[in-house]
Amino acid sequence: MKAKKILLLIGLTIFSFLLIIVIWYFSIIQLDEPILVEYKIDTQELIQLNDTTFQYKDSWLRKNRFGLWEMYISGSPEELGIKNGILAQKLIEYQEEAFVKQIKKMIPSESYLNFLKYVTSFINYQLPDHIPNEYLREIKAVSLFASDDFMFIGDNYARQLNYHAAHDIGHAMQNLHLVECTAFGVNNSLSSDSNLLIGRNFDFYVGDEFAENKIVMFVKPDNGYSFSSITWGGMIGVVSGMNDRGLSITLNSAKSEIPLFAKTPVSIIARDILQYASNIDEAFAIAQKYQSFVAESFMVSSAADQQMAIIEKTPDQTILYQPNNDKLVLTNHFQSEELFNTEINQENIDENVTDYRFQRVEELLAEKKEFDELDIANILRDTKGLKNADIGLGNEGAINQLIAHHSIIFKPEQNMFWVSSSPYQLGPYVCYNLDSIFNHKYSLLQHINYTKKTIHSDSVFLENEYPKFLKFKKLKEDINQNRAVNIDELIRSNPNYFHTYELAGDVMLLQKDSLKAKGFYHMALQYFVPNLHEVNRIKEKARSCSEQVN
Repeated sequence: MKAKKILLLIGLTIFSFLLIIVIWYFSIIQLDEPILVEYKIDTQELIQLNDTTFQYKDSWLRKNRFGLWEMYISGSPEELGIKNGILAQKLIEYQEEAFVKQIKKMIPSESYLNFLKYVTSFINYQLPDHIPNEYLREIKAVSLFASDDFMFIGDNYARQLNYHAAHDIGHAMQNLHLVECTAFGVNNSLSSDSNLLIGRNFDFYVGDEFAENKIVMFVKPDNGYSFSSITWGGMIGVVSGMNDRGLSITLNSAKSEIPLFAKTPVSIIARDILQYASNIDEAFAIAQKYQSFVAESFMVSSAADQQMAIIEKTPDQTILYQPNNDKLVLTNHFQSEELFNTEINQENIDENVTDYRFQRVEELLAEKKEFDELDIANILRDTKGLKNADIGLGNEGAINQLIAHHSIIFKPEQNMFWVSSSPYQLGPYVCYNLDSIFNHKYSLLQHINYTKKTIHSDSVFLENEYPKFLKFKKLKEDINQNRAVNIDELIRSNPNYFHTYELAGDVMLLQKDSLKAKGFYHMALQYFVPNLHEVNRIKEKARSCSEQVN
């Protein structure tokens, strides 16, 4: 009896200890919500002019004929968030549904998803401490219009806040291939009119649905500079944007350790720079104020300086990289003397395809003496490898991987930019002028002559190559869903892509034909495989087949 009492006492002690841990855990991850200042919501003031055109007070949302949503909002942080939320409520719900659906597709295990939810909550519980109060208030105001359908993930404010760090987690999870961006710029002698010209592909892929409703957002805040950013429902951070002082900023990931504790999301750093910097020195000073969540390169161009620069940032260092020439190229590795030779950066260059894409941009920039916006678009649309090698459609070694959420071209000294329309970079690039927007030269109801400076779609690729790529994507999805496919049809759809043959091997393996599967895996390795971990994955599949054959 005494032994039973001792065991019971030990059990109760352990249970009490675990209960204390659980209570402590959930107490620390309970986010303190910001206090909203003098705000008023009157949904009756929302005017719906048609299915895709909405007005709320002085702000508006509409969908143009190219499929891009355009939003104009103004005011205090609370007003910006409320106007955003009221106008884009359906888009916010759609975006969250698309995001959650893709995450479940990538991580089908419910138990593992639940585990990740708590891990993310633990990592992010200090997130509000690293974000300026004005942006917390704006996110809180937006969250008032978020859907309650996703409360199983967290309350509306916590979710919207944590989504601003999802981009950083995507950077850190290199093996998920969520982020593989390319950016470059030309100036002076390399520019057809001697003005700055910057191009960038934002290859942040969370499924096709996530990119369907991109928003070109124009923001006129009470404090700081007016600016535009290319975003999605609920996102107030910046990944690509330009302000009315002709300062542009884009984000490119670098290899990071998986973060253990929250710092400032890079999109919030970029937002602060865009809203409060008018030149490169001011942008650098703002970047230095923050500890970043992950390693990141911020490509900045400035009309005031007539220069381009890269702000390289790790959780510990902030470096300004500004080579003295008329071009600047950025993929996914650091280039400065201080960070280029670091172990993690060299590991990234050795294992991934960042240097290959960097060389491809350099190769294309060497083909002409000077460039205009159409030339920049042609480079952003390029699907080839080095020396124009056909490396297959969708290969990470290409500048255009056919996964881009958006592609954008900036001309800062004219306050102009072009945004790609679907599909990917292949549709027309639509031209905007910030002076026209913020000087109220046209209102919601006035017509914009988009065609005057629009860059036309890539009609040749759309007609000849894109249907094959769509076929390949469908067959790939069929294979992932264990549906029967014709191997010859699969190979014809994308014959120079290594992954085509890996998929063919997977099909043979499902059919219990290890010998043919092994042959396809070996064939895949004869094509350009962009990353070391993909090489190792295919080799491991081939070894497994050899064991089964023997």
